[in-house]
Formats: sequence, structure tokens, C-alpha cells
Amino acid sequence: MTVAAILSKKGRDVVTVSADLSISDVVHLLANRRIGAVVVTDPANRIVGIVSERDVVRALARGVGSIDGAVSSIMTAKVVTCTDRDTINEVMARMTEGRFRHLPVVDAGQLAGIVSIGDVVKARIEQVEREADEMRAYIAMA
Repeated sequence: MTVAAILSKKGRDVVTVSADLSISDVVHLLANRRIGAVVVTDPANRIVGIVSERDVVRALARGVGSIDGAVSSIMTAKVVTCTDRDTINEVMARMTEGRFRHLPVVDAGQLAGIVSIGDVVKARIEQVEREADEMRAYIAMA
């Protein structure tokens, strides 16, 4: 199963913000939309960063100057991405290795979606259950 299969079910909508948006506005956006991360993009829809709940907590812990400061001051600038052709196992490995829960999907240099660890785990469980059902059906026919 690939990332494209996940996106075909959940959709390709991604909440994005500009780098000059305030940290306070991003915190409210995360809370109101009940999401764990937003992608920071430039006017050409290219990814310049990502801000997750963890980034906000880390900033607060180190005493960020002001919650009214720009989100660019707390965002993760080196964003790991995937394509919709990547498999679930490849994406799970990337997320585990990098210890992050959100992975933007890129197509031809443009933001094309986002997958969370929850999306990936759900898809993997569905895949395992489908394989188990197929195995039971095969055994029943024997």
C-alpha cells in the first residue's frame, strides 16, 4: 500500500501558514482545527518549514521571547517529506527514525498532502487485517 492510497481516503487538504504568522495564531489554529501540525509555505506553495505541537512546547520550555513572535522562529526548517508513491513501510521507517508524527507529501516540488502516524498505522492495520482474511479464505478452500 502507498501514500496515494491513504490520501485517496483522507483527502489532500493541508493546513498551511506563512512564516510571518504569529506563534499565538498558530497555537490557536492547531487547537481550533484539532490538528498536530501545520506546514509553513512560501507564496509559491513550496515548503519552508513545519510547526508541530512539539515545536511549540519546546519553544515554551526554552523561554521563547514572545508568543507574538513569528512562527519562523520555532518551526522545523529541515522538513522530511515523502511522495505519494512511497510505501507505508517506507513512511513508517522514516517517521520512526526521525521521531516525528507528520510527513508532508510532495509532488513535483509542490505540497500535495500530509500523512500522520495515525493515518499510517490505520492503513497498516487495515492491510494486515485484509491479508489475514485472505489467508483464512485460502485455508478454508483447501
